[in-house]
Parts: sequence; structure tokens; C-alpha cells
Amino acid sequence: MTTAKTAAVIGSGFGGLALAIRLQSAGIATTLIEQRDKPGGRAYVFEDQGFIFDAGPTVITDPSCLEELWALSGRKLSDYVELMPVTPFYRLMWENGYVFDYSNDDDALFAQIKAKNPKDVAGYKRFLEYSENVFREGYEKLGHEAFLDFGTMMKAAPQLMRYEAFRSVYSMVSRYIEDPQLREAFSFHSLLVGGNPFKTSAIYALIHALEKKWGVWFPRGGTGALIRGMVKLFEDLGGTVMMGNGVKAIRAEGATVTGVTTADGWSGTFDAVASNGDIVHTYRDLLADHPRGRQAAGMMKWKSFSPSLFVIYFGLKREHPDIRHHTIVFGDRYRELLDDIYKKGVVADDFSLYLHHPTATDPAMAPPGCSAFYVLSPVPHMGKYKGDWAVEGKLYADRILDTLEATMIPGLRNDLVTMRTFTPQDFAVELNAHLGSAFSLEPVLWQSAFFRTHNRDDVLKNLYFVGAGTHPGAGIPGVVGSAKATAKLMIADMGAVGIGHNSVAMAAE
Repeated sequence: MTTAKTAAVIGSGFGGLALAIRLQSAGIATTLIEQRDKPGGRAYVFEDQGFIFDAGPTVITDPSCLEELWALSGRKLSDYVELMPVTPFYRLMWENGYVFDYSNDDDALFAQIKAKNPKDVAGYKRFLEYSENVFREGYEKLGHEAFLDFGTMMKAAPQLMRYEAFRSVYSMVSRYIEDPQLREAFSFHSLLVGGNPFKTSAIYALIHALEKKWGVWFPRGGTGALIRGMVKLFEDLGGTVMMGNGVKAIRAEGATVTGVTTADGWSGTFDAVASNGDIVHTYRDLLADHPRGRQAAGMMKWKSFSPSLFVIYFGLKREHPDIRHHTIVFGDRYRELLDDIYKKGVVADDFSLYLHHPTATDPAMAPPGCSAFYVLSPVPHMGKYKGDWAVEGKLYADRILDTLEATMIPGLRNDLVTMRTFTPQDFAVELNAHLGSAFSLEPVLWQSAFFRTHNRDDVLKNLYFVGAGTHPGAGIPGVVGSAKATAKLMIADMGAVGIGHNSVAMAAE
């Protein structure tokens, strides 16, 4: 009888969970190890006084990549989690009072564009065609493939050049759209994965087509309910979950990883180890005793990391039916503010905000008659801004709340029931995020595909990576796609044998 191969997955974010499900579905006995008391990584959940706050990702744009995880074992996502459509996808607001509702209703969308600038209707249609083309090439063809060698990158290069991947998202949008505010409306999406629209490759314009194809969704009970559904699926498949006991070291001999040791001294031996943790933390800290760890961590000094976020979670004793689920609030400055964040490392007096209002879709996220929110502002990571967030955080939070109270939520402070903040320092301490970066490596062309951290380490032959720091990058579809690419490598390398209804072929597709 063949002994099942074994694997450890470090970290239970979306990427780690998706990888663990794929491995377990392929017959690999998988142990998921999480340092925090609850699963989810950045998709953690805070609860207080009946309010439920999703800590991180809240925009689900490709339910098919999630449904596939259940289909591997003949199950259905809908039996575990209910996904509800969000409409409009986003409400976009500017300080001059202009409001744009971005949705899948083409007639309404065209009417709004026409009212702003009639010539941009035709331009938008051409932009959407471009977005659909790069979606097919960049997401459907290349988004789930590991780029382990330069030859693979060169094979993809002609198509990338055909779609002018060397141009920025904003530059490409501006080719088709004239109106300045509409340019912002159709270029902000790269910010959702940590990318500056003025630097991020135009390939990331595919996000627009992705949303048009599948829509925007929200799980009943919040993103945390989806995480819990994924954990239940993994456990139903026979997987093992270890919570509240993070990995302190990855053990290796020569070019082979042999296992992991956790904070409480537990040691496990595995045929393969995959890290969903921060890439710098993995190399610098977990592999501190191995030459490869020191070498790779040293190389990371030359990499560019995405900004951090300043987040306020707050619950109010009043409903706000006029506020949509997802709202983007643009300040007067767009390029200049992004320069402050990405280049200069300045925490500016002004800001652009994302306001999440889950009770617009699921009232059960707050007590009856109440509403739950979080608001986030992109800020420089700690390598660029050296201020003390323990001090600056309170002042910054006050400015954000002042703005919301003056523009969108009158009486906010009087209605406040609960509030907490999450700063770049918290990203660094709670999530081991290098420099407090919220999205790992910045998604620029020279840090994409082959030039990003490889899904399988180049030296340690059975060490793998999954999540925002590896290909294809951040965002729920991105990290779930990275799990697909990494699982394909691991299953092939380990010669896994499927169990029950599980299909190795499907798990590795």
C-alpha cells in the first residue's frame, strides 16, 4: 500500500486555504498551520457588541475560481456559503459632488458616461474591448501558470507586447477616455491589489473585464463566512488544521525542506512545505538558519513593496440605507496623492477613501437598526514613512472621521457604538508583513510573472509559495489563482494519488 504524501501549508489566508484544499483533494495529507486564533490571514474577522467586521478583502469578483475548489471533490460551494450579488459594484464620489455608479447595467453606465462626456461612450466601449482581450490573455491563459524560467516568460512576451503591457493602466485608460474623472473611475482598480495606476502594467486593466464577466459578490455573514466554509471543506476532505501556533522555523537539509517547527516547540516532518506567509518573513525569519533564507532575504532589499493601509472599523446605532456597499471617495488630487504615497512617503493632509458598508447587503452584520462600516486610506509603507503610528494614528483617524461626518455620515460620532483601527504597524506585527505592506510586492511589470517570487523556490526543491507575493499577485482571484499554479507544481512533483471522488487532474488543472 502506497503511503500518502504529506504537506504543510503555512498560513490560512485565501491562498493558503485554496492550496490546502487542492492538495487534500489530490490525496496529499495536508496540515494547515495558522499563528492567529482564527483562520483567514488578512481576511480575519473582528466582532464587538454584535457588530461583525471583515478585516480585509471584501470584493469577490470571480466566484468560479472558488466554486472550482468545491467541484474538485464533487461538492458545491452553495452548500457551504451563500454568495449575494452587490449592485452597484461601486459608488464613486468626488469632492465636487460628482457621483458615478459603476455596475453591470450597460444602459445605465452608458447614460452616465454620456452625461459626463458624450464622446467617452465610444471610447469606453473600445476600452472594454481592450480589457476583455487582456483578461483572456493575462487571466485565463497566464493567471494560473507558474513562471519558473525565463523561457516561459519569453513565450508570453509577444502577447504582452501586443497589448502594450509596458504602458500603465492610467495611460491605457487615457487612450480611450477623455474626461479626467472618468479616467479615474476606470483606472482605480489596480489600487485594489496594491498597484499605482500610473505605474502598474496596463495588463491589470483586465480587472474591469473580470468584474463585467462575473459581477461583484459578498458572502452572507461576511468574508469570514467564506473563510469558515473553506476551512470546513478542507476538514471534510480530511485535512488537519492547527490554530494559534505559528511556524517558527522551516527545517531544511541541503536543498531539501524536511519539515517545520512551531512556536510551542512542536515539530512535523513533511514531504513538502508551502508558505502563504509574507515572503520576506518566510526567507528572513523562518529560514534564518539556512543559506538560502539569508540569500533570498538579502535580494528582497532591492524589491519594491506596495503601500500599507490605515483602516478604521466602526459600528453605528443607526441604519444608512443611502450608502452603498462599496464606495470610493476621491480627493481633489489623484496623481499627486499617489505620488505622495508611492514615491515620497508622505502622509498627506488629504486622502482618497474606500468605505465598506456590509450591512447594505447583509443587515445581520450589525445589530438590528445599526450599521457596520470600515473605511481605509492607502498610506506609505513603513520603509518610506517613519512616523509613529501609535501617535499619528489617532490624529489620522480623527481627520478621516471628520471627513466622513461632513460629507456622508452626519452625526457619525454621536452614533458611534464601537471603533478600532488597524495601522501599518499592525500589518507588520499581526501579519508579519514586510514594512507593513498590505499587498506584498508592488504589481509592476518588472515584478510580475517570472520576475515575481516563484511559486516553487529555485534552490529548495520542495519549498513552495502561495499568496500575494507570488504569481499572479494580490486580490482574491489572484491568490486563489496562485494556489492553482502552486498546486499544479506540487502535485506533479509529489506524484500524488487521488482519494474518493477527488481528481488529481482537476486539482492540478
